Amino acid sequence: MRALIWLIGIFALAVGGAMLASINTGYVLLVLPPWRMQLSLNLLIVILVLGFVLTYGVLRVVSKTLALPGRVGVFRERRRKEVAGRALRDAVRALFEGRFSQSVKLAESAFNGGEAPTVSALVAARAAHAMRDDTRYRIWIGRATETEGESRVARLMTEAELAVEGRHFNEAAERLESLRLAGQRHIAALRLSLRVASALAQWEEVIRLARQLRKHRALSGEQAQLVLRRAHIERFRELAGDGDGLAAYWRAIPADELNDRRLVERAVPLMASAGQGALVRKTLERLLETEWDSGLARLYAHCGGDEAVECLARAEKWLVQHPKDGGLLFALGRLCSEAQLWGKAQSYLEVSLNLAPTIETHLALAGLLERLDRAEDAQVHYRAAAQLVAAS
Repeated sequence: MRALIWLIGIFALAVGGAMLASINTGYVLLVLPPWRMQLSLNLLIVILVLGFVLTYGVLRVVSKTLALPGRVGVFRERRRKEVAGRALRDAVRALFEGRFSQSVKLAESAFNGGEAPTVSALVAARAAHAMRDDTRYRIWIGRATETEGESRVARLMTEAELAVEGRHFNEAAERLESLRLAGQRHIAALRLSLRVASALAQWEEVIRLARQLRKHRALSGEQAQLVLRRAHIERFRELAGDGDGLAAYWRAIPADELNDRRLVERAVPLMASAGQGALVRKTLERLLETEWDSGLARLYAHCGGDEAVECLARAEKWLVQHPKDGGLLFALGRLCSEAQLWGKAQSYLEVSLNLAPTIETHLALAGLLERLDRAEDAQVHYRAAAQLVAAS
């Protein structure tokens, strides 16, 4: 439709021009002594129009000819960038496919072609690291460092991640510290920091990072619980023997983390060995009231101390509800021993032994019998405990 309109317009213009030319009888006189030339006005107009068109065409040809070298240079640069870009894409694909040697070659081609030089160098570094070629890895990381601009974070994250894979945790810690000082605290960096802190046994840092990741939902509740449990237990072991330090640390643990029964189960003996068994009493009682656990009930034996009589009264109330719980009966026997109720202690320990024979129960009963000057009976239990150890 547009072509038809243009065609009609051109014909209309031609008809109009012809009509104007038919009524135009003017002429032009050109004098250049000793010559004179007379032309019709219509011919002069045609000559001027044709001259303008011809001059414009010549100037365009000259302009295009002069600009040709530059256009060739631009074309070659565009082709070079296209080749380098394709090489970078192929290098990334080869890296994901596991063709690491090919990935290094393609990334080098992209790097030499000037296509995202830092990214190309990082791709080559990853491929070299995957081939365990440390020399080439260091070379490419160095090139990435030289060419980096806004890609500094990418370079540091790559170095940290690959250092963790290579178990160079101190090097990874340095890179992650650089990221932290630069204000980079995104999830991936926090996850790497957690792995590094765990490998370097920096348990307080592990706890801080695990809580932060849980807050950002980068760790599920179950994952965070496992990490926190291990870190807390290791901190308890580091503070073993330091009663005041253990007490302060226990009080600093949030209540929701003390709902982890396995954590409490591992921590109570360590607390008791430092004379802080009474401190965990309330936590154990709360957990047992919420949901009964024979293993935790056994640990209630460590909560006596100066409050042995009160603990004994609480445990005997539980016995009404759980009369055949071997763990609870063991705890009652130990608490009775602390309260110097020798007969009841022996009775509880013997019933516990009948329900659930354990090394710990045999040893507790043997120690009690020695106090009662019944060395021969005590030796029976010592031998039984030894047999259980040998069988385990």
